[in-house]
Amino acid sequence: MSEVFVRVALDHPLPTLFDYRWGASDAAVVGTLVSVPFGKRHVVGLVCEVAAHSEVPAERLRDVHSVCTACPPVSAHWLALASFAADYYQRGLGEVALPALPQALRDASRWSRLFAPEERYRLTSEGRAALPDALPARATALAKLAQALAQADFLLAADARALHPKALATLDTWRAAGWVTLEVIDAAAVPAAASLPDAPAPALPTLTDEQASAVEAIRDADGFAAFLLHGVTGSGKTEVYLRALAAILAAKPDAQALVLVPEINLTPQFEAAFRARFAALDVSAIVTLHSGLAEGERARNWFAAHTGRARIVLGTRLAVLASLPQLAIIVVDEEHDPAYKQQEGLRYSARDLAIYRAKQLGVPVVLGSATPSLESWWQADQGRYKRLTLSRRAVADAVLPTVRLIDLEDERRRGRASIEGLSGPLIAAMKARLERGEQSLVFLNRRGYAPQLACDACGWVAGCPRCSAYVVLHKPERALRCHHCGWESRIPRSCPECGNVDIAPLGRGTQRVEETLGSAVPGARVLRIDADSTRRKGSAQALFSDVHAGEVDILVGTQMIAKGHDFQRVSLVGVLNADTALFSHDFRASERLFAQLMQVSGRAGRAGLPGEVLVQTRYPRHALYHALGRHDYVGFANATLAERRDAHLPPFVYQALLRAEGRTLEAALAFLQQAAAELAQIPAAERVTVYDAVPLTIVKVMHVHRAQLLIESASRAALQATLRAWQPLLRSLKGVLRWSLEVDPLDI
Repeated sequence: MSEVFVRVALDHPLPTLFDYRWGASDAAVVGTLVSVPFGKRHVVGLVCEVAAHSEVPAERLRDVHSVCTACPPVSAHWLALASFAADYYQRGLGEVALPALPQALRDASRWSRLFAPEERYRLTSEGRAALPDALPARATALAKLAQALAQADFLLAADARALHPKALATLDTWRAAGWVTLEVIDAAAVPAAASLPDAPAPALPTLTDEQASAVEAIRDADGFAAFLLHGVTGSGKTEVYLRALAAILAAKPDAQALVLVPEINLTPQFEAAFRARFAALDVSAIVTLHSGLAEGERARNWFAAHTGRARIVLGTRLAVLASLPQLAIIVVDEEHDPAYKQQEGLRYSARDLAIYRAKQLGVPVVLGSATPSLESWWQADQGRYKRLTLSRRAVADAVLPTVRLIDLEDERRRGRASIEGLSGPLIAAMKARLERGEQSLVFLNRRGYAPQLACDACGWVAGCPRCSAYVVLHKPERALRCHHCGWESRIPRSCPECGNVDIAPLGRGTQRVEETLGSAVPGARVLRIDADSTRRKGSAQALFSDVHAGEVDILVGTQMIAKGHDFQRVSLVGVLNADTALFSHDFRASERLFAQLMQVSGRAGRAGLPGEVLVQTRYPRHALYHALGRHDYVGFANATLAERRDAHLPPFVYQALLRAEGRTLEAALAFLQQAAAELAQIPAAERVTVYDAVPLTIVKVMHVHRAQLLIESASRAALQATLRAWQPLLRSLKGVLRWSLEVDPLDI
């Protein structure tokens, strides 16, 4: 019998496949997970090719150590998607394929446990009634176990053991009493697909004419079609997603759908909406995929999608690379959001990969947003995407809020007092809402108490010893914290330079605004939601639940509260410190600011209450604010695209960014200058513009100095050819700690 060889992709910077002898009794199949020796250790890889011979000398070839037989191979379509991403983003295939798998799958020692039959315990109606009274008064561990059963659809045996050391024996006792049932699920078995009702339930909301047209267009799409669903805030884009998915899943009994959201904190409300609408599906047919899940849960959800058990996969950007063998539709909600661009490792755009994946499979993709990215808007202008418009809110008596600008300079000239950055008109408006029992929202995209701590006697400003950045004052924790490297220290009692005890915070963050509102609006229940207040798992969901329940009068927060949330009682939105983005060096800053302001404005007046947005600014005549006041995204987009065309900026050119990190700034800049010189050897580089190497805005992070080199071209093909030929030359250069190449950068 002739030998068989496999070429395996490994998570390694070298863009090559590694040859191994196939010694397993089963036939080698492309897409299989294997454990192979690599150096002095064993690592998990993915079989990408099967061959009858190898160019590697026989004495250097090693055998495949083990094969993951319990996990079916990934499909050829998935491998083709990973290959495209590797080629386009200039990475090795293994650097794309392996990180796309759950961490638990990349550990061969866990394979047997991971795919073992799953034991699930469910609470019966009798148990729900009897169990609370049957527990001993001080049995806290048993109470936690009972509470977990009551709150979840099912409880896994492993999770039960984590709650109580004798959980399984207790659950067997409860089973004997008829309070709990046990299900054993074969992880590798794919159940028959649950059919959906042919007609929607009568309780569903009535669609507007625009919503009905959008659903019809998506439902009737034949093969690949890219839809840009441009709907104002509150126009019912989620309802369009739900109806379109219901139609496609009902037409194809084994079809799967992928729904992407930009942030983890948006997944609970989306999951609740999808579970309520698709109640006919088994509980395991709707799964989530995001980095906030425990390793085991993420692996189980990924496997449910991979085997076809999951009909709907809801997740953040990493879910775009999930294995879905029967994928029939993709939805990208808030498609403009920068969170869809990965900023570490493989620097991919989940939105762009979703579009490619839909085209690859010949299925529709829906890009939804109230403020689409200018790239997507331009594609629609060119006819490559079909634009679907929802121009009014879905609730009959709900209208877009009135936007009013508060001129801070005029307030100062008139001698009108403000309290810690909150103007008089804004405070008065919040008091009026409090009296009417309505909610207010204050948006400030800066967390912490104050961005700086300074001494006015000598000019000292507290800085990070490891970064070229100021540290942020966090008053509740009595700490100074660097938001770039995490360095933290106690607040000094006096200036370390001159000894002055009157050091004071400069600027305002959400913590300071929260504190100020406590005294400025007496009696108001103030809640802050930002990255600091939602560190614990599940805390964001709990805080948002308090807002929805009406237990909060004024909500203060960062961009976490700006999009996707349906606050029924919010009638006032106040915007602080928006002017800083107007004069940024980043050409995308105005686009991001307009999107943020449009999104946060849309939180007001969603349930029929008259909505008002108050924006504090020193530049009330700025064109961006005038477009915001008219809710005129179309005018803003067209004007900004005209500016981009004149300035030869994306989407009219294509860019790539080479970043270098060195022990000194001189070393990083020298590396980039050598890299620029190497371009002269590449013929395709004649059509590429190369800019000077420059330091990053934050030059030093964790004692590492950073610089960047931008190249661009009007031809995507010329840029890609240049990058492909440039990579081997870059690997030959020395002198820096590390370098990275990013295609289609968002932050320059």
